[in-house]
Amino acid sequence: MNYNRTVLLESDKVKIENYLEDLSIDFIRKEIITGLTLTDKYISSKFFYNETGSKLFETITHLTEYYPTRIERGILRKISPDFMSKFKNIDIIELGSGDCSKIKILLNSILPQNISSIRYIPIDISWSTLKKSAKELTILFPDLNIKGLVADFFSQLNIIPSENKRLFLFLGSTLGNFTENNIINFLSQLSSIMHTNDLFLLGIDLAKETSVLNQAYNDEKGITAQFNKNILNAINSIIGSDFNINNYKHQAFFNKKKSQIEMYLISTKDQIIRTPFHSKPIQIKKDESIHTENSYKFSINKIKQISAQTKLKINEIFFDKKKWFALILFSKKINSS
Repeated sequence: MNYNRTVLLESDKVKIENYLEDLSIDFIRKEIITGLTLTDKYISSKFFYNETGSKLFETITHLTEYYPTRIERGILRKISPDFMSKFKNIDIIELGSGDCSKIKILLNSILPQNISSIRYIPIDISWSTLKKSAKELTILFPDLNIKGLVADFFSQLNIIPSENKRLFLFLGSTLGNFTENNIINFLSQLSSIMHTNDLFLLGIDLAKETSVLNQAYNDEKGITAQFNKNILNAINSIIGSDFNINNYKHQAFFNKKKSQIEMYLISTKDQIIRTPFHSKPIQIKKDESIHTENSYKFSINKIKQISAQTKLKINEIFFDKKKWFALILFSKKINSS
């Protein structure tokens, strides 16, 4: 199958291609406007990560209250010497790669003589993030081959090269941002494109005390609030709307019944939002909410249920000491029939 793609950067060891052209800008605008015109308004969390949003999230990962990134990196440091040292002639595919802080940990454990046989394939919706990561990695690992893909991995898994053995990475508990149906659909799609010798390393945040979770998404410095509000700037640039982030306040709380953090923007006044791509103004009332993100907190039993539904076999589970976070290594389940 042929795909529309634009080569954004190409050098001896680095190539970055843009596949977002396969997703029509009209489709993306329609998706945003549909969410804003429903009774229960929402904006997909994937729109957080424009250039400013990516920088704000990187700041969040260093906050005292925000434990997931810190703990996940700790688990990666613990397991990577044994886990990564055996790899050569393999593609490492990172879904929603973001900054390169985690892949650096893993690449550091690959034997120096094998690094030139590794191809790193980061996939992210942000071109600027991929470019920055590639620049950092080429300094640290000059023999590493990098093929960056600007794409929406949720709907474009079929662009991933398949000629080599692959290690898929989906870190940061980004899976928790999906609805339960989307989790099943996405992991089923992933397992369907995996070969029997491929591996999949998944990072998930685990259920824990409500106070810990609420603090993680309501930091004292207000960085998460800035990050949440910035999604309005991101969609302004896509649909030409006139959202003013100063007319919204950040809200995040743990819904224990649903085992998820829920994040909203709350309107502080009655507002009329205009966009040239919708015939009628969008009315938002005072105290009306716009849902921006869920972050599901998993149990191991839940992951076992999901793996059974998606033809993924759990090979090994790695925890931190408190069992606040887990990395789960999967392979493709082989039918016994």
